[in-house]
Amino acid sequence: MALDALSAWPAAGSIAGGTGAIGLAWALRRHRGRLGVDWFLGVFAAQATWCLSYGIGLLVADRTVRAVLEATMWLGVVWTGIAFLGFALAYTGRGDVIRSRLFAAVVGFGLVSTLLLATNGVHGAFWTDFRIDPVFGVATVSYAFGPWASLVVAVESVLVASGVFLLVDTLLSYGPLYRRESAAVALSSLPPGIALVAWALGVGPAPQLQLAPVMFVPHVLLDAYAFGRAEMFDRHPTTSRAAERTAVDDLADPIVVVATDGRIVRLNPAAEALLGVSESSARDRPLDAFLDVSILESGDDDGGSDARVPPEAVDAEIEIATDRGRRTYAVSTSPLSDPSGTHVGHTVVFSDVTERERRRQQLEVLNRVLRHNLRNDAGVVHGYGELLAERLDDPELGRMADAIERRAGALAALGEKAGTVDDLLAEEAPASVDVPALVEAVAARSRETVPDATVEVDVGADVGRVRLRATALRALVENLIENGLEHHDGKGTERTDGGPWVAVTVAAEPDALVVTVADDGPGIPPHEVEAVESGRETALEHGSGLGLWVVAWAADDLGADVDYAEREPRGTTVTVTIPVADGS
Repeated sequence: MALDALSAWPAAGSIAGGTGAIGLAWALRRHRGRLGVDWFLGVFAAQATWCLSYGIGLLVADRTVRAVLEATMWLGVVWTGIAFLGFALAYTGRGDVIRSRLFAAVVGFGLVSTLLLATNGVHGAFWTDFRIDPVFGVATVSYAFGPWASLVVAVESVLVASGVFLLVDTLLSYGPLYRRESAAVALSSLPPGIALVAWALGVGPAPQLQLAPVMFVPHVLLDAYAFGRAEMFDRHPTTSRAAERTAVDDLADPIVVVATDGRIVRLNPAAEALLGVSESSARDRPLDAFLDVSILESGDDDGGSDARVPPEAVDAEIEIATDRGRRTYAVSTSPLSDPSGTHVGHTVVFSDVTERERRRQQLEVLNRVLRHNLRNDAGVVHGYGELLAERLDDPELGRMADAIERRAGALAALGEKAGTVDDLLAEEAPASVDVPALVEAVAARSRETVPDATVEVDVGADVGRVRLRATALRALVENLIENGLEHHDGKGTERTDGGPWVAVTVAAEPDALVVTVADDGPGIPPHEVEAVESGRETALEHGSGLGLWVVAWAADDLGADVDYAEREPRGTTVTVTIPVADGS
């Protein structure tokens, strides 16, 4: 009897492996509902089916019962790999793959295999020539592998290997936080997996004996270590993967990951919107193909060799045309390295600094213009004031007093315009604006300010209420009209007396509101337009006032394009195109 008990070790080992799987499943039940747990319970159920049916079968000599137990063992083989891959995907935060068609096909393979097992006697897809072939005193069996049995072993090996790869990738990617449990579960799959392949290939002195169920004993011990000591399901890699997605995909800043040759590897949704391209169509294309400036410059290979040299990162500010108009982005790059420290690419981050640049520009221009104009005008006022005080009886008194009045008026107007700039800087939410009424009100005020001027207004019948910032639209129209009137030289062509004339036209297009302001004055000096369009005032090119700057800033606020053109036979035509969403 002692010899019989010793010779029955394959059955005892198999039953021990199945019993251990059931024990682990019982201990794991309190974690149900956590990521990966339900799949791991499925793994234990399949393992228990595999081990117990094989272990009990080794003790059964009846051919018919033995065939049923062998089919049950194969059922455990089929579903162990599928459940293990499901666990690895869920535990490492890849639930989207579980819901994919690919994983559905894997489950379909399991269902087909189950059906073929149940009907093997008809077609022999799993085995033929089934017979009892004892070894070591237990009822092992021999049979010829059918094509589907070989396919099952191959597929299940691939599935388990894929699950192990995911766990090892987790071990390498997330550091010590998940190292012990991931390593334990990954290693636990190797002994039974290797034993299964060896049995399928007929390797060993007793090829009819399958040792995979026995190898589930160390498998269970490693899993028990992962659950008990490392608290595997109390913390899992999904947290880190979710943080990665949040850090890239959910950020408002566009982020592009490029390889060492500057070709795109990944875009987050914000980058897709910025570049106007989907990740799938942009992948493997150079990032510079979507920009007007090179972000990554080729490194120096010191001799023109063919060796690949990682491009150098270039931090810069660039302008990109978007659906909100041209925006300024600060581009920052940082190198990407693998765990060994090898340079593998760059992360390129685009930060929208349009508002910051606009405020910087506004403050810079305000500082220069106000200092220049106010200083000069104040000097004139002061000088004439002194002269007036000294020469109260001089016949020029009236002219000087008039000059003082005009300069004082100019200073007041400049201060008022500075106040308009402050209004543009203020936070104002867009609101529904009656465009015809606003334009007519601005024109009426201009007529009051310059009584001898002609200000014509033509608003299209289809122009109504538009949702935008009223302050910006009012400032834009007001300053364009004022520019045409203030600089008129009395030599116009539209009036018989050559007096100041301005025409305002407002038209509605399918996705834009177009405001056109025309005058018949001497035209805007090119350096005035260049100063505004360049975005900087210099010592040599400075505007004589704030009018054109207010127009530029108001247009930016509205996301509008401004076009300055010469008018025939004389004068200037300014066309402002304001984008309107959904025709509102």
